[in-house]
Amino acid sequence: MKVFSGTANEPLARAICDYIGIQLGRCDVRPFPDGETFVKIKENVRGEDVFVVQPTSPPTNHHLMELFIMMDALRRSSANRITAVLPFYGYARQDRKDQPRVPITAKLVANLLVAAGANRVLTVDLHAQQIQGFFDIPVDHLYAAPVIYEYLRKKRLKDLVVVSPDVGGLKMAYAYSQHFSAALAIIAKRRKSATEVDSTTLIGEVRGKNVLLVDDLTETAGTLTKGAELLKKKGAKSIIACVSHAILGDTGIERLRKSAIDELITTDTVVRPTIRGVKITTLSVAGLLGEAIKRIHNNSSVTSLFDANGGRTS
Repeated sequence: MKVFSGTANEPLARAICDYIGIQLGRCDVRPFPDGETFVKIKENVRGEDVFVVQPTSPPTNHHLMELFIMMDALRRSSANRITAVLPFYGYARQDRKDQPRVPITAKLVANLLVAAGANRVLTVDLHAQQIQGFFDIPVDHLYAAPVIYEYLRKKRLKDLVVVSPDVGGLKMAYAYSQHFSAALAIIAKRRKSATEVDSTTLIGEVRGKNVLLVDDLTETAGTLTKGAELLKKKGAKSIIACVSHAILGDTGIERLRKSAIDELITTDTVVRPTIRGVKITTLSVAGLLGEAIKRIHNNSSVTSLFDANGGRTS
């Protein structure tokens, strides 16, 4: 077994290798002067079981091309099996035609991964679980929830209410509420544009409660901050937000600084610079992914990684 990494999240790839107890595979990934990507695998992979760690975080298209080129190099070097490890699967929000004459880009990316040489995909918290059905190869879809559960248990939160910031996240919020034996609430959201949302109605009671606001990803933080604003108006005592993927740009960071959110809990699926003025707790999924990689290599079950205390995490 060998694990290689593109440039998107090498620290996570090294942490995965440390968990497994192997060295990160040696490869040369660099741009040509015209912006094209050059890849050279610097060790023998003939007949090997190879895993390529590369989240498709911004710049998304660049990191996707890197992944495709690395897998093509590995395939042409006679690797036995290539597993694309995408801690964050980009383009997942474009999973259906919700307007005339628009693409289903999540499906296109699935096709391109297979065409580039992927025999299997390992990912964490897809934005839409049905994306697994876009592949005709095995997809192992892990959840970051067990890692977040462990951290939250240590906080011993009392009078907890789990809130979904929109209808789409209700299933995830329900799983959290079941795990912590907490009440459940939901915010009705209306999206104005890709960066602007309007949180209109709260279904449930949060007055005097500690609120856990859960979602799978945030980029501009519009959904989270608008939801937190509404929750504060409704009398929430404290607000903790937790998301698996925090792909924060300048807009999202500025919104979080001004928001009513006391703490943002996320994971290291994507690399993020240090952010001042916002309390962000980053938990590692290296152990989760490392264990999955070991089990896939040994052809043993990964089912138990989907569970937390006997219940499905999502």
